[in-house]
Amino acid sequence: MIDTRLLSVLAVYETGSFTRAAERLSLSQPAVSQHIRQLENELNVHIFERVRGSLRLTREGDIIVKYARRMQALTNNMLEALANERTQVTSLTVGITHTAESNSIAETLARYVSLRDHMSIKMITGSVSELSEALKNFELDMAIVEGSVSDPLLHSVMLDTDCLILAVAPEHPLARRTMVTIEELKREKLILRLPDSGTRSLFISALETHNLHLNDFNVVLEIDNIATIKDLIRRGFGVSVLARSACMDELGKKKIVALPIENLTMMREINLVYHQDFDHPELLSDIVRCYHERTEHPENP
Repeated sequence: MIDTRLLSVLAVYETGSFTRAAERLSLSQPAVSQHIRQLENELNVHIFERVRGSLRLTREGDIIVKYARRMQALTNNMLEALANERTQVTSLTVGITHTAESNSIAETLARYVSLRDHMSIKMITGSVSELSEALKNFELDMAIVEGSVSDPLLHSVMLDTDCLILAVAPEHPLARRTMVTIEELKREKLILRLPDSGTRSLFISALETHNLHLNDFNVVLEIDNIATIKDLIRRGFGVSVLARSACMDELGKKKIVALPIENLTMMREINLVYHQDFDHPELLSDIVRCYHERTEHPENP
């Protein structure tokens, strides 16, 4: 089990206070302080430093917190696996990006679990970098992300390919076009994802191949929630560059029109990513198969 002194380090780091950490752990404040001192003496390091009245991790403390999080996640995984063994319940924690949350992937996972007795899935959303870090810390069993993840600890299986399109309302003048030029796009009010979004990064990379910068465009709103962006598009507040897969429902119901942007190729993979130590390859195969059955035969419930 994880050392209780490491639990005190994590609590102090997460709460920013010895007093609040003690309250969380149901310990006295002197007991938490003693845990930190004991660990610092044993490892011959300083874990925290006080800067302008607030606690901050030292470089050594940052390393300790990183590995303590992994140890805590492994302990939780062990306890969960033991509970699953006793009850024959299999549970998975799956990370998905906000784009994946808006397309058939979330539906695939829901369908997958509905067809299996004693199976549960917890879905957590985040950016590709956040999900990759959570995988390495054993906080996730797997993640479904757009694009590739370059890390020797993480392996992947390609689920599908996707592309970015310009999404406009059916009443928008551009909706009657078969393609939009970059110059035309410059005159539109753009609603984009936040800077840490993979969708936005791919759009910027495509622009850079033509020596263009995002500052050349009229970005009026930056929003993390894709559903909100699509709603604003439908209500005529602007246009957006989104993953086609995230707009399939609206495209099918003709609530949004998807247009290619001339000379901008914005294709990417959708990958199922997992830690190299993940020991249930049959689950990976089952989810991949379930995804393809759903996308190839969308009429099936």
